[in-house]
Amino acid sequence: MSSEFLVVIPARLGSKRLPEKPLRRLCGKTLIEWVYEAVSRFCDNVLVATDSEKVVEVVKRAGGEAVLTPSELPSGTDRVAEAVKIAGSNFEYIVNVQGDEPFVEPEHILPVVDRLMKGDRFATVAVPFSSFDEINKPSRVKVVRDGDGYGIYFSRSVIPYDRDGNLSPEDYFRHVGIYGFRKDALFDFVSWREGFLEKAERLEQLRILEHGERIYVCIAGHYGIGVDTEEDLVKAEKLLKEKLNGC
Repeated sequence: MSSEFLVVIPARLGSKRLPEKPLRRLCGKTLIEWVYEAVSRFCDNVLVATDSEKVVEVVKRAGGEAVLTPSELPSGTDRVAEAVKIAGSNFEYIVNVQGDEPFVEPEHILPVVDRLMKGDRFATVAVPFSSFDEINKPSRVKVVRDGDGYGIYFSRSVIPYDRDGNLSPEDYFRHVGIYGFRKDALFDFVSWREGFLEKAERLEQLRILEHGERIYVCIAGHYGIGVDTEEDLVKAEKLLKEKLNGC
């Protein structure tokens, strides 16, 4: 399966919460190198899409392929679509792995590709939460699914609301920044205007729901963390040290 799809890693330099995020270092490597190397272990076709010559140089030194895309693109998925056009890619299945996800593994991507191959236009992945402290953080995006596994809503708020206090952390699902698209669906997505919910939550996946489409949410057993803040950067480095028995 690994040769049948393309993974594009959008890596924008101008993050507000974590400036120059792709170039921040963990255990001696930049964040974008960790993400690229993680995906390359199980995918034959990986492309980094960035707005920075610095990131292009880092990726190429690491043996990867990168393309330069405009800084003003409104979302990571818009950057993915632009990269696909620039590269002239003919892949039918395209996966967006955001450039701040250094702990991505096959179990987070291959089920997404499988759903695309089965006919879904959009698919993503989530994992159970492990603590209420994590659930309460707006930077940890929550998702609820319908009975068939499709996303009902994504939010930075805590959903569902546990009125009677009966739920455990594992009953909540954390969205991981990985999106799968059939190629036609990707270009449909970037042609749609941002909706009210996407603007309010600053979550691009809500664009799919606001346009009356469905996105399948695969459930994986575990995940490390995405790097969105300085605190995340410290935690990610600690996890890498544990995983590698030191850096």
